[in-house]
Amino acid sequence: MQQVMLTALGVGGATVLGSLLGFAVKKIPHKFNDIILSFAAGIMMAAAVLGLILPAVENGGRFGALIAGAGILCGALFLNFIDRFVPHMHTIAGVSGERQSENLDQLNKILLFVMAIAIHNVPEGIAAGVSFGTGNVADAFTVAAGIALQNVPEGMIIIAPMLAAGISRRRTFLIALATGLVEVLGTLFGYFAVSVASFLLPFFLAFAGGTMLYVISNDMIPETHNHGYERAATYALLLGFIVMLVMDFYIG
Repeated sequence: MQQVMLTALGVGGATVLGSLLGFAVKKIPHKFNDIILSFAAGIMMAAAVLGLILPAVENGGRFGALIAGAGILCGALFLNFIDRFVPHMHTIAGVSGERQSENLDQLNKILLFVMAIAIHNVPEGIAAGVSFGTGNVADAFTVAAGIALQNVPEGMIIIAPMLAAGISRRRTFLIALATGLVEVLGTLFGYFAVSVASFLLPFFLAFAGGTMLYVISNDMIPETHNHGYERAATYALLLGFIVMLVMDFYIG
């Protein structure tokens, strides 16, 4: 349990660390942001496959592949359903470069902003928590490391838009802190849910993997291929995947 708690704090704390870096850097060049985010996407992809989906197949017995496939689709459909009702984080935050109207209700904007981040962070936290259900601590740390590395650049890119919108530095930090806390709660929820219903472990593992793959394909890759640095972003993704593959092979 101590390892799960430390992992939860680490995963959530990565977003806060990224936000602190965002305060220091303030304006992040698109090229740097795209490369770092793509590298994180590659790490997340390897973590989803090696730490969640393959263990789901292995723990599913005779129907492991079918259970894993169903879990992946359900995870993706779940986030797709959520995305239909809440705008994407970078759209609300203005990361895409579009100026936000100064006449928008600030309170509603902040609430939507926090909700959008939370929706994308909760499944990631659950993925970290569920991965401990396999009993393979190395795989669990692989998944958590992938999520944490993705959270650092995510935390960085949400700061500047909020400051530009006129939100105070104190409130901006508190919002970033809240998004990290949501991921901590998601991690603990995923761990206890699987502990109570261990027979559902293969499905939950694949479900968590599906949510991660959905975020990578639907959010991270389009965001990193939208500013003219597609090739650099592609190689960064491949490098991130290779780094996590090597770590899993020699450490896992």
